[in-house]
Amino acid sequence: MNREDFKMLENDYIYFDNGATTFKPNCVLEAIQNYYTKYTANAHRGDYDYSLKVDFLYEEARNLLKDFINAKKAKEIIFTCGSTYSLNQIIFGFFKDYLKSGDEVLITKAEHASNILPWFEMSDKIVVNYIPLESDYSLSLESLKKSVTDKTKVISIAHITNVVGDVRDIKQIIEFAHRKNILVVVDGAQSVPHMRIDVQDLDIDFLTFSAHKMLGPTGIGVLYAKEEFLNNMKPLIFGGGMNASFVSDGTRRYKDIPYLFEAGTQNIEGVIGFGEAIKYLNKIGMDKIEAYEQSLKAYALQRLKEIPDIIIYNEHTKSGIITFNMKDVFAQDLAVYLNKYHICVRAGNHCAKILKEEIGIKNTCRISFYFYNTKKEIDRLVEVLKNPHLKNELF
Repeated sequence: MNREDFKMLENDYIYFDNGATTFKPNCVLEAIQNYYTKYTANAHRGDYDYSLKVDFLYEEARNLLKDFINAKKAKEIIFTCGSTYSLNQIIFGFFKDYLKSGDEVLITKAEHASNILPWFEMSDKIVVNYIPLESDYSLSLESLKKSVTDKTKVISIAHITNVVGDVRDIKQIIEFAHRKNILVVVDGAQSVPHMRIDVQDLDIDFLTFSAHKMLGPTGIGVLYAKEEFLNNMKPLIFGGGMNASFVSDGTRRYKDIPYLFEAGTQNIEGVIGFGEAIKYLNKIGMDKIEAYEQSLKAYALQRLKEIPDIIIYNEHTKSGIITFNMKDVFAQDLAVYLNKYHICVRAGNHCAKILKEEIGIKNTCRISFYFYNTKKEIDRLVEVLKNPHLKNELF
């Protein structure tokens, strides 16, 4: 789908690592190049034409993202350098003061490091506990309900996990949590790029995601939160652009959201490129993207099962992620072998280092699809994995 729009696809490579980052369509590349060659200027700093154009495109991107996730107000969209920073801003800018000694935060062992380590950094004050996963490593609402205690104040989970790829029922989870006066932080890094998200319908309190996993540039992401929470959040970075005034005696007055959290010169070309990526995704349609990826996964699972020594860990999840190994083959060795045939997969622990306590193995290979992948590419992967001399080539 739309393969002609991606220069990277002109190379003789099959790219199955879209969970790590995605290729960028020509329109995004052109938007970034135009910023640097036709109207370079800082944002929200100047009164001349170039700067005013930058201001317009910067805020246009914010409004595009507001509509993309159906936020109530554009001011609820905060630009950050990515999901990791967004999660840190939420945890240390809001929950550090919100939570009291002994309060409990619930996560799972399938979470990304960015949604675990910041909570660990607060473990001298709070208690971090884990919601048990099901036998297929998914998270069920029933297990979550059983894990909640009177001390639970936050549930912080991925919408779609980056290894198992299970799609959590965020709407039901949030409905239950809110009845218990529990706030919910949603890591949307693997969901927002692949499916339609409506933060008002889901009643999401906090949501984070990154541009580079959805056709945009690296170094730019979004922190979404309900206005009431943003108004009670403290910035982690202070400087130009986020202050209204300050004087030598230390008196200072800061701007309102969203600019309160966007100190310094932002990744302007990243914001503009992100806006172009959103336009591109809207043109295709997120429902179409989700359906196509699910068809790819179903086909891939059917073909991969033809390989006698394959071990698939997440056959029944609904995202475009397949995690697997080959019997008696180290995951990184298999990835290096596939690279010889110009096939790119991810191997390792995928920044989910404690998931090994659930699945019983430290390293796996991961295929993650996007809409520009094809069944023909899957056929080539299966052909290479069926190579009767595979292990001889490795050892």
